[in-house]
Amino acid sequence: MTLWDETKVIPISRSMIWEAYKKVRANKGSAGVDSLSMEEYDVKRSKHLYKLWNRMASGSYFPPAVKEVEIPKKDGKVRKLGIPTISDRVAQQAIKMYIEPRLEEIFSRNSYGYRPKRNAHQALEKVRVNTRKYDWIIDLDIKGFFDNISHEKLMLAVEKHVPENWIKLYIKRWLVAPVLTKSGNLITKQGKGTPQGGVISPLLANLFLHYGFDKWIEKTDKTVNYTRYADDVIVHCKSKQHAEQILMQITQRMNNIDLELHPKKTKIVYCKDYRRRENYPEVKFDFLGYSFQPRTTKSTRGSGLFLGFDCAISISSSKVIADKLGELQVEKMTFKSIVGIAQRLNPIIRGWIHYYGRYRISSLHRVFRLLNRRLVRWARKRYKRYKTSLKRAYKWLQRVQSQYPYLFYHWQHGFLY
Repeated sequence: MTLWDETKVIPISRSMIWEAYKKVRANKGSAGVDSLSMEEYDVKRSKHLYKLWNRMASGSYFPPAVKEVEIPKKDGKVRKLGIPTISDRVAQQAIKMYIEPRLEEIFSRNSYGYRPKRNAHQALEKVRVNTRKYDWIIDLDIKGFFDNISHEKLMLAVEKHVPENWIKLYIKRWLVAPVLTKSGNLITKQGKGTPQGGVISPLLANLFLHYGFDKWIEKTDKTVNYTRYADDVIVHCKSKQHAEQILMQITQRMNNIDLELHPKKTKIVYCKDYRRRENYPEVKFDFLGYSFQPRTTKSTRGSGLFLGFDCAISISSSKVIADKLGELQVEKMTFKSIVGIAQRLNPIIRGWIHYYGRYRISSLHRVFRLLNRRLVRWARKRYKRYKTSLKRAYKWLQRVQSQYPYLFYHWQHGFLY
């Protein structure tokens, strides 16, 4: 790296590229269209980073196509992600780090997605607090948001905060970078869309919705409250009539910025509880993997139970965990002892509990009972003495849990057989 020359047309320093690389490496991720993995990239890291810096600093960097990857969605459909090459991720990260601080200064406090020092749990807590104050919510679903962001309107927002022509040059190049589909076809953008999977895409998407939604709703009606996590938005209203009126205005606003609300997934919901007893068909909505709905709640004053409106892991999220357990095939694992299984699964289990156990952790009992059953199946395959007796296999698991209650992370939280 000592060969790198700092005297370039564009003020991108080698330290910017190096810091961006470290972040990209920490985030891991799969290979792009060049099929170059992070391990392979690191073998000739200095060469790759020098080439990238040299081209970016001279204005001659053109991003390669992004690789299309299909991720299954909860509704059975697929979400298409665009995976850039490692070098392109580093390039995007460098620009993101350069402009993000100035955009953070203008973003709304009601926006939580893909922002430093903000997370999904904060957004969930905000919605929990607001559902106690507001009787009605609008659950917004923007149809194909990342695929339909208008390049023209996005660049108007970029112009407002990014005077540097060289940054705008690279943003435009990323917006029009072609997509290599699974079938091998190269698709070029037609004035809209930013790949969901790109490093800079979430920042650009937040900037688009900052003007497309956040500032607009805050000016349109100061009596509503809202929480936005990327393109997932919950709007709180005082009455059904108010919610219907706001939804009509939001629908028009989306049309004005070349977006569309999903007609089936967008809905008005009544936050029914012991105080709010109107009859309304929709009393449940999902947000960030949790379901908000009327739930039996224990009084903090020790006066028994009451009907509250709160969140817990959603049915679809529970199914995702169950599907993952099926994919892992715990009962077929070839470890010599259950300790090996614990070491393999604990990082995954810890992630589930840390995210979905924040609210009503007891709702995770169902999925962890399923895991415990799979451990019993493993024992019956592994040990001859349990093959013919399911009862003895369950007693074996109970003994292991009694002797080693901290072996599995979910056991530590009371999810025993």
